[in-house]
Amino acid sequence: MTARYTFGGDEHLFVECSEEMSLEAFFKSLSMAKGVRESGIRGVTEICPANASFQIKFDPDVIHPDDILEEVKAIEGAAEKAEPVLKTRIVEIPVFYNDPWTHETLMRFRERHQDPSGTDLDYAARINNYGSIDDFVAAHSGSPWFVSMVGFVAGLPFMYQMVERKRQIQVPKYPRPRTDTPRLTVGHGGCFGAIYSVRGAGGYQMFGITPMPIFDPAQTISYLRDFMVFFRPGDIVKFKPIDRDAYDQSVEDVDKGRFAPPIRELSFDLREFQKDIDGYNAKLEGTLNGH
Repeated sequence: MTARYTFGGDEHLFVECSEEMSLEAFFKSLSMAKGVRESGIRGVTEICPANASFQIKFDPDVIHPDDILEEVKAIEGAAEKAEPVLKTRIVEIPVFYNDPWTHETLMRFRERHQDPSGTDLDYAARINNYGSIDDFVAAHSGSPWFVSMVGFVAGLPFMYQMVERKRQIQVPKYPRPRTDTPRLTVGHGGCFGAIYSVRGAGGYQMFGITPMPIFDPAQTISYLRDFMVFFRPGDIVKFKPIDRDAYDQSVEDVDKGRFAPPIRELSFDLREFQKDIDGYNAKLEGTLNGH
């Protein structure tokens, strides 16, 4: 997996580790970005990581573009040899699937959808060969998801399903984007899951909503007082289906400062994961549940 390098204007170097998303590409991108950060290359002013790539902003008056290219290529060689082990955390996110708010929104924009006759969940279940919405929700919430990037809008996580590629949920985005999406919508586009951190336009299929805020610029929410953004690349997410009563209770708990998402620190080893994906995922869930 050889990286591809391109310059963006006079101040940016874009490093693409792979044309397709994979955990291997993510780990290489993360290792390289970390290597650039730790190497202290003169003239580097910003590093912006993405799913399987990253971009470096540099000052061309301090370092020549050819020189920074050589520096980063040397770091790529070291990253190839780095152990794919990450100190991270697993977190449980409650989701009210098929909720009334995303349902109202998706019906309002039905003419923009591939299948105006049903719902986003109907469509996603059918094209992924699940017999029912319940079966689809069980698959969506049954495996963990890896946060490969945070951004696009503040605090929004892009999440990659941690199952074999043939089992990954794949759903195209709306052909024409909506002009509205409820805040905290749990959505999906292509191979990526996401949680909309704020209300706004969007094109991802809408599956449900979480009562758990993930972005708080005022930092008044109990678990976001240290930093306004909840997610960071490398986090592992496990969705937990909840009903309306549990959703309402969680919203009240958030408002009163009582809500605390279950979080466990752990070390993720890509090699061990690839040896036995289902067995490793079971261990991750056991860690989350304190087993």
